[in-house]
Amino acid sequence: MAASDTNKGADPEAVKRHPTLFRAIRKRQNPKLRRTDITVTDDKAVKRAVKAASLGNAMEWFDFGIYSYLAVTLGHVFFPSGNETTQLLSSFATFAVAFLVRPLGGMFFGPMGDRIGRKKVLALTMILMAIGTFAIGLIPSHGTIGLWAPALLILFRMLQGFSTGGEYGGASTFIAEYAPDKRRGFFGSFLEFGTLAGYVGAAGLVTALYALLDTAQMESWGWRVPFLVAGPLGLVGLYLRLRLDETPAFQKLEGGTAHAPEAADGVETTAKGDLAKIFRQYWPTLILCVALVGAYNITDYMLLSYMPTYLSDELGYSETHGLLILLAVMVFLMLVISRFGELSDRFGRKPLLMAGMLGFLFLSLPSFLLIRQGSILAITLGMLMLGLSLVCMLGTMSAALPALFPTNVRYGSLSVGYNISASIFGGTTPLVITALISWSGSNLMPAYYAMAAALVGVIAVACMKETANQPLAGSPPSVETAEEAAALCHAQSPGPKF
Repeated sequence: MAASDTNKGADPEAVKRHPTLFRAIRKRQNPKLRRTDITVTDDKAVKRAVKAASLGNAMEWFDFGIYSYLAVTLGHVFFPSGNETTQLLSSFATFAVAFLVRPLGGMFFGPMGDRIGRKKVLALTMILMAIGTFAIGLIPSHGTIGLWAPALLILFRMLQGFSTGGEYGGASTFIAEYAPDKRRGFFGSFLEFGTLAGYVGAAGLVTALYALLDTAQMESWGWRVPFLVAGPLGLVGLYLRLRLDETPAFQKLEGGTAHAPEAADGVETTAKGDLAKIFRQYWPTLILCVALVGAYNITDYMLLSYMPTYLSDELGYSETHGLLILLAVMVFLMLVISRFGELSDRFGRKPLLMAGMLGFLFLSLPSFLLIRQGSILAITLGMLMLGLSLVCMLGTMSAALPALFPTNVRYGSLSVGYNISASIFGGTTPLVITALISWSGSNLMPAYYAMAAALVGVIAVACMKETANQPLAGSPPSVETAEEAAALCHAQSPGPKF
């Protein structure tokens, strides 16, 4: 919805309430911006979009999280070698396989989302993920069909990875383009709330199965239950996504009515969905995106995916105890994540991201020393230290990353950059850490690996521009009320600076 031309004056109170946003517009002093260009968001539509994108994301990461929490059992079912370390490495190698095809999914779905729209592609990725996960639950064991079992597992893991390649870039773009500029961090944080909810659902179901079934039952049929549940959950997510309208920013771009305050000539010459031009024109930003996502993903997967295996395999904890502790930590992160999104709107993306990176740089070693002590209290405190560092990034990244790229290439650029990084650094994290521990004999290797990732992240955050309270590149401003739209127009005209 655009602001009405009948709002001729500017409300000084609106300017006082949101000085950062108006100051950013005033700096640009772009005469091309008209009052009809400014998007006045519909609060109900924004909340529907956030809910559908977040719930869909939760379904995707429920599907993806199941595998990591069942890694030990799946190693026994599909890779029976008699050597525990070999089985675990084989299981994590198959986990990593899905990430190897994620960049291909990003290159396929991302430009498609810039050409035909965000909504249609997000519905397609949901269908493919549900099919891949459900199919894994139907694969016979190695003891029944031999080498065909791991071969089919790898095939369907690749289908999962391919579909996930279009998920994060699309979902974060969807929320970012619906949300008003001054609350993009708050609404964006619900995407990662959905990620945590998916992990919590997966961890909770797997924990219940481990508690109720013995080892023989788990390896016989129990491991299949979480994968089979993914089918109906995928249908729910698909229904929610199909009910949504396309994002306002994409609609304006489609209709040729987007007059952005900073729509540079170079931005407008890039055709929607042109993958080659994304690499040619935006390679510096792609490198920045890869560095940010790499640091974020290594720490994320280390804590949320690998930690239960670390507790059981390296410290001798039962799978149930390790998952229960992680479950409690993730529920805590879910309770506070939206507050961190609000903080990023208030203080900026860079301070929150830097706090998270510095937290992993300086707290990883103390955290793992605590975890290594083995008591429930020490493990919980260690994981909470890591969790608070992670939530600084979780609550901020989904608003910071879409703002790196302009609207006409946002889905494609973010999908490519995010998934290249996730492929190289994220999915390989459990495999690399397990191999490093085996090679070095030190169970502190996860801490050192996280510290190295955080150091790269600190440099990347220092190099990025602050985007909080500013319109998305290539899109006009997005505000909550018509009075704010009028005040923005007033901020462009000659007069005293705010």
